[in-house]
Amino acid sequence: MFVSEPIFCFIMIRDLSEKSIDYVYKTPVLQQTAYWSKVKSRLGIESLALNFKVRSNSVVNIPDYENTYHDSDLLILLQRVDSNSCIAYIPYGPEVEPTDELTGPFLEELSEQLRSYLPANCIFIRYDLLWKSLWDEDTPESHLQELRVNIGTNLWNLRKARTNILPSSTIYLNLRNDSSTLLSGMKPKTRYNINLSERRGVDIRSAGIESIEIWYELYKETAVRNSFYLHSIEYFEAILTVKANDTASPAYVTLLIAEHEGTPLAAMFLVVSGNRATYLYGASSNIMRSLMAPYALQWYAINYSKQMGCTEYDLFGISPTDNTSHPLHGLYRFKNGFGGEIYRTLGCWDYPINNELYEYYTVMEMQMQGFHGSGSV
Repeated sequence: MFVSEPIFCFIMIRDLSEKSIDYVYKTPVLQQTAYWSKVKSRLGIESLALNFKVRSNSVVNIPDYENTYHDSDLLILLQRVDSNSCIAYIPYGPEVEPTDELTGPFLEELSEQLRSYLPANCIFIRYDLLWKSLWDEDTPESHLQELRVNIGTNLWNLRKARTNILPSSTIYLNLRNDSSTLLSGMKPKTRYNINLSERRGVDIRSAGIESIEIWYELYKETAVRNSFYLHSIEYFEAILTVKANDTASPAYVTLLIAEHEGTPLAAMFLVVSGNRATYLYGASSNIMRSLMAPYALQWYAINYSKQMGCTEYDLFGISPTDNTSHPLHGLYRFKNGFGGEIYRTLGCWDYPINNELYEYYTVMEMQMQGFHGSGSV
């Protein structure tokens, strides 16, 4: 049974309306671009774009001009669970970020307005928030997070998801700094490994779809070594070949490969959207690891991004802290060596629409790949 729709007085958000995917605003947030929508479309996932206005004094980093409203938009992926139901997944959106005390009320108001635009069989809305975490390194248990976020809401309906889909912690490098400043901000061991790799003859080249098999072999080695989920080769073909150059929010993808005397040792997908370059996926070989190819590859990507005019480099995905038991700890140690600023987000939050099915889904979620394993991120 669907919950009845309460009567709300909407005070922060207004003028919600559907629009063409092609007109999604230009943004550094890759997962909120028209390009990302087209990648997902190639993989059989529908999407929806909406415009809205938000009251300026409700959000951060936007001047309050006497309660005027700021234009924003939102990309939603409609992820099918089965033939009878779906999930409205919002990757790293909405971009516009409310003040801390309005986190819950903002999400509740937006969710209630979104309901009429979603399919009738939508179980819940999942926000994969890029908003800055309300906590420091010590994040409280889920029920305490929910208590904090739901303060000021009418329904207390926001739930902390059992897992995050996209990385909830990352590191940003300021590419406005020159190369010498970037190097000086790195850990000594990282600088040493970059120099060692270059001295020992590791070369970096840009590649296209003709090298997708090289990438995928390295990627499979990495997946087995680190025990993470293996995407299909078609997933990476879509990322590399989809074009959105005729839209308002394109992205530019480069496959970079590190080699030694013709032998591939490491590779990565570098994606530029807006003023940000993102290290989206990386892989490395089990052989010749003493050549430190991933370090030379990363340094090349950073400088390449500067040449592309980017002002920010997103290392995309680390463990929240230097906790050796965390599955992403290895990435934390590797990426943290390049310097930059650690940024922690609120992660995934759910707004149930069909409470009965939502409870069933959350019980089953940790036992199935479904939403996570279908390339939904």
